[in-house]
Amino acid sequence: MDQVFHANKTTEEAISFLVRSYKSSHTCQQIHRHVAEICIENREELQKGSQANFISQCLILTRRSFVNMYRDLGYYWLRLAIYIALCSGLGSVFYDIGSGYSSIQARGSLLMFTASFLTIMAIGGFPSFVEDMKVFQRERLNGHYRPAAFVVSNTISSAPFLLAISLIPGAITYSLVGLQQGCAHYLLRLDSPCLNDAGRNPNADCRKHHAKFPDGSDNRSRDPGVDDTKRRYAYQGLFKNEFEGLTFPAGQVLQGGGGAACIKGEEILRNIWQVEMGYSKWMDLAMLFAMVAFYRLMLLIVLGTVEKFKPS
Repeated sequence: MDQVFHANKTTEEAISFLVRSYKSSHTCQQIHRHVAEICIENREELQKGSQANFISQCLILTRRSFVNMYRDLGYYWLRLAIYIALCSGLGSVFYDIGSGYSSIQARGSLLMFTASFLTIMAIGGFPSFVEDMKVFQRERLNGHYRPAAFVVSNTISSAPFLLAISLIPGAITYSLVGLQQGCAHYLLRLDSPCLNDAGRNPNADCRKHHAKFPDGSDNRSRDPGVDDTKRRYAYQGLFKNEFEGLTFPAGQVLQGGGGAACIKGEEILRNIWQVEMGYSKWMDLAMLFAMVAFYRLMLLIVLGTVEKFKPS
């Protein structure tokens, strides 16, 4: 064989000689016998490109997404620290707010500022979500899982963190300020900002409202009945949750003019804060849940549409 290689042979002749030598070798015969033995064993053939079922995909992606959110400080932990500092400051400013006439404006300012700030800070997790989308696009090209599995897993994995950034800062404010007591009031007060964060819409806009108190005093604040639907239901639900069932003493101007000695919370919602009273606060909460589901469905539709029309 060495003599052949030392001879003046072309590349094609050398390759052809090596192939013939391999086919007549003992190693080639052993490999053929081993392949034949494997074929005789009735083993189940693996389907090329097979995928796990939808539930398995969701479980694996949920675990991975949860670990990523837990390790990424900018996803939720930074916002949680900011919320805790903010709510501690608000609790000290509105400490023991009481139930006097001046507390009407204070309660509204507290609720409006808290909900508005939570909405603004919801954009803090957007850079991390963009990184998740990049990973999804790369893995989707390899056909690892479907867009529906990604949307479901991202929704489930983010739920514990959304609850945490609502429960912990909310408990601080609730205990320091002394808002309306009751388990139902407490849970709805926390659920509204949580859902407002989960269904965030950065393009939303709020208009200003000039609230007029019966005694002639002014309060320029964000209107609970804003045009943006999501924030409208969130704000109005919070206001109904806080003012319904309460009674406040009337201002000195009203008492001097022969008015009623007390003002009911429903009257405050209708006349001062201009809240729609045709439905209950639970309907506002249900609408928030529906809009969160709608936004997630819209994300799924966008992912599917982009994938369908994206040039291959």
